[in-house]
Amino acid sequence: MNTTVQRNMSLAGEPPVALNFLQKLAVIVGMFGLGVLLLAIFNVNFPNKTLWLTLSLSSLIFGVLLFSYGAYNNKHAGIKNDAVWFKSISSRGFLAWLLGIALTGFYIVLYFYPQYLGLRTEGSNVGLIGLFDPLSTLLSGNPASQWFVYGTLYTVAILAFGIKFLWKYRHNRYEVLRTISVMFFQLSFAFIIPELMARLNNSEAYNIPYYDLKNIWPLSYYNFDQYRVDGFISSGDIGLALLIFGIVSILIITPILTYFYGKRWYCSWVCGCGGLAETSGDSFRHLSDKSLKAWKIERWLVHSVLVFSVLMTVAVVHSYLNYDASKYWLNKDAFLISVAVFLGVLFAVIWYFKRDELQKDAQYGAIGYLGIILGLIAIHYFSGSNIFIFNPETLRKTYSFFIGSIFSGVIGTGFYPILGNRVWCRFGCPMAAILGLQQRLFSKFRITTNGGQCISCGNCSTYCEMGIDVRAYAQKGENIIRASCVGCGICSAVCPRGVLKLENESPKGRINSDAVLLGNDVDLLDLIKQNK
Repeated sequence: MNTTVQRNMSLAGEPPVALNFLQKLAVIVGMFGLGVLLLAIFNVNFPNKTLWLTLSLSSLIFGVLLFSYGAYNNKHAGIKNDAVWFKSISSRGFLAWLLGIALTGFYIVLYFYPQYLGLRTEGSNVGLIGLFDPLSTLLSGNPASQWFVYGTLYTVAILAFGIKFLWKYRHNRYEVLRTISVMFFQLSFAFIIPELMARLNNSEAYNIPYYDLKNIWPLSYYNFDQYRVDGFISSGDIGLALLIFGIVSILIITPILTYFYGKRWYCSWVCGCGGLAETSGDSFRHLSDKSLKAWKIERWLVHSVLVFSVLMTVAVVHSYLNYDASKYWLNKDAFLISVAVFLGVLFAVIWYFKRDELQKDAQYGAIGYLGIILGLIAIHYFSGSNIFIFNPETLRKTYSFFIGSIFSGVIGTGFYPILGNRVWCRFGCPMAAILGLQQRLFSKFRITTNGGQCISCGNCSTYCEMGIDVRAYAQKGENIIRASCVGCGICSAVCPRGVLKLENESPKGRINSDAVLLGNDVDLLDLIKQNK
């Protein structure tokens, strides 16, 4: 029984800082595991790397689990966001900035200076990367790289904080199921299976390229680079099947699943970026900016990244195709024409059937972006020269540095304690942009609201990690249909009145912008319209 007494009752006073015995023990255990990793960074040579790596990762996981048990064991089931705005770590205080700087610094070194973590091109790895060599050799047969270290720590974080999330949200079946899902996909599809594929690729009997099956273009922007396509083709039938699966995933699988379930099937149930945000970043979800300015920046920025990724991919694929189609069945001219026709037809269909569901700035933006893409393709095609914007090497390096590294890695994760846990998903992820457009225009998914029960407590808006003002919709009894919504369900889970409900119903009538309080009579508005 937790008997700690918090004597300062002032709302403006010190936050609840007292820890119970289990939490104090958990801090000691977790700091031991973190200490081993820090010593490895400073090139301490551990005599038995397998033993020390096992102790380190086990201590980190057990420390998080023990701390979570101490925090939630003696509390009734139900979401507890106790004093999040009064704790330094979760209110952009000193500890938050300290953690943000530490994470950002680690990401910068990991991405751009891995030699300082012990990566060696010749000889055995040392330092932190060398500590992970035994595990990497066990799984793939190869020494560890900085990306293996990153993937291992990423997976450990999702598993450990995922169990914390399960304990905290144990009363909500939806939250439990989707958290188990992201933990499963990260451990198996993102971590273990690709490493085993790499091991098989080293054998004489198999030739299977390294491939994370759940990463779909444009999130895996490198999937259609020449070295990747050549690797798929050289791997025989298995490699060709994986290449076809990647294309089918983009054009068929994701639109179908998004139509039935919204983008949540991927962003909240499968994606590793979303998995880390939901588990490790749960304590920072309330930090998302809810302002109108942030929403405008979000829409323009995320779709600009999408356009950038489309242009880059078109340029990269175009660069290695042959005019005579001797190597690939598709030649350069046919490829550019096909892309232009596909984008033009897609835009025409959306404009004809769904134009009224887009706001004016979205309409202007869609026209502008389409004009830019088709214009550049036309200039490149008719000029017969490689214009600067279509230089694949320049585009590839620019996108990889600014989007793939700085935005998704350094800022997207390192800034959790400052900007919230979904800053990458909200402002930069091109996959989220594509699924968001599908969800807004063609999906059956929506969050329904019962405005008559809303008490305007604001919990839903506060804990929306995507910066949506959910309360504004709930007060009007209006369905929530937003391209950015990842369907995490937290808004529904924290609602004390059961106002919000995640549903997959008929697309007919899902977008209804009439500002009216429906209460429990969902047919009231239709009756009023019929009597006009």
